[in-house]
Amino acid sequence: MRKFVILHQGYITPTEEIKNAWMGWFAAIGDSIVDSGNPFSVGRELTKNGWRDLPVGIDSYTGYTIVGAEDMDAAAKLLDDYPMITGARIYEASAM
Repeated sequence: MRKFVILHQGYITPTEEIKNAWMGWFAAIGDSIVDSGNPFSVGRELTKNGWRDLPVGIDSYTGYTIVGAEDMDAAAKLLDDYPMITGARIYEASAM
């Protein structure tokens, strides 16, 4: 089983409907979850030009979840009923 990191993107104030959608999605993929992750709050980005603050908003990465799957296609399939705000990215966690 390989590990994949899902980065959640987009934030709006959660309604009861949004909260229920997320809880339903986590329940549906429960057997594949390696680490349910944590939400992110404000952040900071370092570039060659220095630091900039990253507020939480519609374009922010707002959390992560680590799942186990056979391959990228199987990991992507876990997002079929994903409660999307803006989007998500999936990266395979490579072995060192």
